[in-house]
Amino acid sequence: MTDFDSARFRHVLGHFPTGVTVVTAMWDGLPQGLTIGSFTSVSLDPPLVGFFPGRNSTSWPDIEKAGVFCVNVLSEHQADLCWRFAREIDDKFDGVPWRTSSSGSPIIDGVLAWIDCDLEKVVEAGDHWFVMGRVRELEVETDHGPMLFFRGKLGGFLGG
Repeated sequence: MTDFDSARFRHVLGHFPTGVTVVTAMWDGLPQGLTIGSFTSVSLDPPLVGFFPGRNSTSWPDIEKAGVFCVNVLSEHQADLCWRFAREIDDKFDGVPWRTSSSGSPIIDGVLAWIDCDLEKVVEAGDHWFVMGRVRELEVETDHGPMLFFRGKLGGFLGG
């Protein structure tokens, strides 16, 4: 077996556009959040969604401890939030307006949609975790287009 070319893997899969989300929760009285591009619908019955945080993420453990989370689907105008929540900084929510969902997780103002969930299951998946959440509540917030990640860049969607 030949060595696997991980750079080629990233390059080829980078040609698949993904939506951009920020997964949030409250832990120890503080809002927590991280940017996730690998988010998906899993099941309609029961209603399940999933995402894949990196195993080396320093933000994910606090969200996992909360036992609940909210997936904030970023709109095309929220690139700044994508990069803010992707970094390891002390207060990612500084200056970011938000309100609380029924689970107590932050819903970021201006998102395209949000999905509030109870943590259902976490499975090891290579260098990531596969996290499943059972949907408790969800809503579309705006009619803006989605934030997309494609070939290493953020952009919007030109519908027609």
